[in-house]
Amino acid sequence: MLRSFSVRLLGCFLLVAVLGVPVGWAEPQKITAEQMVPFVSLALDCAQQEYPNKIAHTMRSDADVGTPGSLHPAFYGCFDWHSSVHGHWLLARFARLYPEHALAAEARAILNRHLSEANIALEAQYLLDEGRASWERPYGLAWLLQLAAELHEWEREGGSDAAIWSAALLPLEEACTARLSSWLPKLAYPIRTGEHSQTAFAFGLILDYARIVGHEKLENLVERTSIRLYLSDFENTLRFEPSGQDFLSPALAEADLMRRVMEPEKYAGWLQSFLPDLPTAFRASWLPVAKVTDQTDGKLAHLDGLNLSRAWMLEGMALGLPAADPRREVLQEVAEIHRQAGLDAVTGDHYEGGHWLGTYAFYLSSERGLRLTNRKNN
Repeated sequence: MLRSFSVRLLGCFLLVAVLGVPVGWAEPQKITAEQMVPFVSLALDCAQQEYPNKIAHTMRSDADVGTPGSLHPAFYGCFDWHSSVHGHWLLARFARLYPEHALAAEARAILNRHLSEANIALEAQYLLDEGRASWERPYGLAWLLQLAAELHEWEREGGSDAAIWSAALLPLEEACTARLSSWLPKLAYPIRTGEHSQTAFAFGLILDYARIVGHEKLENLVERTSIRLYLSDFENTLRFEPSGQDFLSPALAEADLMRRVMEPEKYAGWLQSFLPDLPTAFRASWLPVAKVTDQTDGKLAHLDGLNLSRAWMLEGMALGLPAADPRREVLQEVAEIHRQAGLDAVTGDHYEGGHWLGTYAFYLSSERGLRLTNRKNN
């Protein structure tokens, strides 16, 4: 069972701590460990909860029959593989940021148990087996690289455990990189969905990873692919978003990606062409929050995640613009509204959202995508 808590009260503290401050300011926001506890508790519970489970498993014979735990000894919890992976990212990030907190010890224990050489060897073998070229591509692979990036940074800060886990994870990290590197040159068109197959969101995670670990070849490949697939886009509209089960915005994810590969002045011009309806003064009717009608329906509950991911994408877009651009303030205000709506929904009352929304809340609240260098020349 998920630990009982109320994130509705937490939302008030988070809003005081993280809202109303211009995006891109010099000093990181100070978020306390206690404010993050509800999100970490969700990840601690589901990382070891094997069932219910949805496995995307192609079988070639009876010999391929297996349980989630036997097929994925490291990432068998949290309902599906990618949610388990980013749940482990949450645990690593929390333990890194708040090493003295009692839950950090629990997080480290799970990471130590799951990120073993033997477990990761089986995970890498599964990924590289015949017939799995598109498995968990790109969403799950991108989150695996985010986990690797977190461990690399932690290791550089002197984390001895992180060094062990990072070394153990390396075969799977390299397998993901190889899969993506062989796929990107062949991708003729972007994938513009609001769910796992979307390319723009995954490209952002992969690009951040490449810059953190210094993988210049992958960085250049993702930059070139992003420019090839998205630079000529224009006159997008948010009128057709969201779809009924989105947890990612195709338009905003693209805009958040492109601020990573363009200098502010060029990005400002591109954004004007891409989203000409983006106002220069706040307007409540522009991008209202998404409404969830049934949080027990896993697909409909995706929209709670959409509000969270919209918030960090809007913040990223604001960060990418020149300081004097009036759209920055608009983006920040709309991001704040989505932040509040998204955090209010992370209650843990239903496993349909509880197995993954904590990651999105933590990614947003710890400013993971904002605390990185946006352009390699910055």
